Amino acid sequence: MRQIKVQDIKIGDKDRLVLIAGPCVIESEALCLDTARKIKDIALELDIPFIFKASFDKANRLSIDSYRGPGLKRGLEILGKVKQKIKVPVLSDIHCQKEIKEAAKILDIIQIPAFLCRQTDIVVAVAKTGKVINIKKGQFLAPWDILPIIKKIESTGNRSILITERGACFGYNNLVSDFRSIAIMRQFGYPVIYDATHSVQLPGGKGGSSGGQREFVAGLSRAATAFGCDGLFLEVHADPDNALCDGPNMIDLKELQKILKQIKKIEAAL
Repeated sequence: MRQIKVQDIKIGDKDRLVLIAGPCVIESEALCLDTARKIKDIALELDIPFIFKASFDKANRLSIDSYRGPGLKRGLEILGKVKQKIKVPVLSDIHCQKEIKEAAKILDIIQIPAFLCRQTDIVVAVAKTGKVINIKKGQFLAPWDILPIIKKIESTGNRSILITERGACFGYNNLVSDFRSIAIMRQFGYPVIYDATHSVQLPGGKGGSSGGQREFVAGLSRAATAFGCDGLFLEVHADPDNALCDGPNMIDLKELQKILKQIKKIEAAL
């Protein structure tokens, strides 16, 4: 397996499990800085490499009234401050080609959202930046369908690729995790991250927005670790019940340390 480097963090090839974590969307500069600082403290204590994530724009919300974030300019400014002040790598997602150039100036990892993972022009344009790319596997794809997307990225010469599993459609308003996908996609030669919080999302489950079952995040995280994922993607919020986006599937920051301690025990056992 190719080992992917993000600043001084090594992902994959039997290295330590990495944590990608942060709120779903940027709500404020203060929230991002405070959340990143607290997650970093927990990660340092447990010796877990940490990458901060938050979206500057959630362009794929179901309702026109849903909160989307501060937008490209202000969002990247905030992520830049997190990177500078907290001294951690940062990840965010883009939703159109015009965002890519500016995003590449700040982000350490550019994420292709699940709904856009098959959009060739966007995938290739991101790949040409030379940045590490995190492909969110669409919930409508089989695990082997990710290989042609990898080939699109490799066609540009970019081989800094992460793949993230986030569950598959299971009827209406529901997702299911098939952990075989972790093993299948790792065979393609790149690290596989497991997104435990979007895997418990109930798409459109609340009518105008998504629902979620955060009570299952810890168990799914343990299972994915035992199955051999290379990292965990967790959306974390200090007050998820009042979060502006995806609150039902985000975990409370107060629960993070407990979950990660369990993960470290499983990792050590393996």
